[in-house]
Amino acid sequence: MLKFDIEKKKGFMRVGTIYTPHGDIKTPAFVGAATRSTVKALTMKQMRELGSQSILANTYHLILRPGTDLIKEAGGLAKFSSWHGPTFTDSGGFQIFSLPDVKITEDGVKFKSHIDGRIFEMTPESSMQAQWSIGADIHMAFDHLAKSESREDMEVAMRRTHAWLDRCVAEHHKIKSDAEKQNRPEQYLYAVVQGGTFNDLREESAKYCASKDVDGFGIGGVFTAEGMAEMLKVVNGVLPEDKPRHLLGMGQEPIDLFDGAENGCDTFDCVGPTRMARNGSLYTLDGRINIKNAKFKHEFTPVMAECNCECCKNYTCAYLHHLFKVDEITAKILASIHNEHFVVNVVDKIRESILNDDFEAYRDEFLSRYYK
Repeated sequence: MLKFDIEKKKGFMRVGTIYTPHGDIKTPAFVGAATRSTVKALTMKQMRELGSQSILANTYHLILRPGTDLIKEAGGLAKFSSWHGPTFTDSGGFQIFSLPDVKITEDGVKFKSHIDGRIFEMTPESSMQAQWSIGADIHMAFDHLAKSESREDMEVAMRRTHAWLDRCVAEHHKIKSDAEKQNRPEQYLYAVVQGGTFNDLREESAKYCASKDVDGFGIGGVFTAEGMAEMLKVVNGVLPEDKPRHLLGMGQEPIDLFDGAENGCDTFDCVGPTRMARNGSLYTLDGRINIKNAKFKHEFTPVMAECNCECCKNYTCAYLHHLFKVDEITAKILASIHNEHFVVNVVDKIRESILNDDFEAYRDEFLSRYYK
């Protein structure tokens, strides 16, 4: 069983530590989205230097390229990517169900590779096998993402997710038993709570997931930013306190990080910070800026004076503006360093504020300035 210690708790909020074979994660924590075993535009050394504690890779993308057998041959995700720290994999369900012409049955799904048109099949069992081959410390169960936001579709997806969870748990424990006989490092399974925008379905899903022999929980599927806090109260009011909770795909907007931590989530991941960075959209304490705007051409100050990332310590807005204008790849690298550092640092400070009993003051000060 995954070891998770809670150091401090206040309401739904908590500060803790997740212990994995590749190291510890101090929570709350922002997890770097290393979709294809890399965070776009950044090296793993840069990720470590900007303060990231862990990364999350995508099973769907790694099945397509380079293939899970190759990653297993290399010694697992941490060794293959030279991260050497705690790692997560999501099941890739979100990406698979977003593809056109996905064929869904009770057994699993068939889909066409967007790269070369090959037909792939994914079942709960093959998802577990793939994630064990990838070798991440923490896996997400294979879940069904509804194609629409109708209650009927959400309920169908939730019930299929529950049926698939039972099969994921069975296959996970079967592989785990074999791994223990071979003295291989332990790996852990999170159930994924579904139910969309309907909190009664969310509550039902949370109860179902909580009843299973899993190590933690992912909270995924479709929900609105406006309804997220209430949904998390419902879900985390049901999930057991002694197991970690991961909010899947959230963290592009800083308010998501505060809402997530305040309502009981321990880890977060999102591709948004680096995706925005590659387009010139940068976080500052006074809100996002577009560094490509003409007003930054003569701005010989850092993107954010209070930031100690490599970008802000060494380069000016004018220089970064120039790099984007001439389409230098360095622009994307420096901007990604800044944005990833920003969100990692915000969550680290949330953790510190909970420990110091001043979360509300930090939240209110940060959000009023950022969204003014």
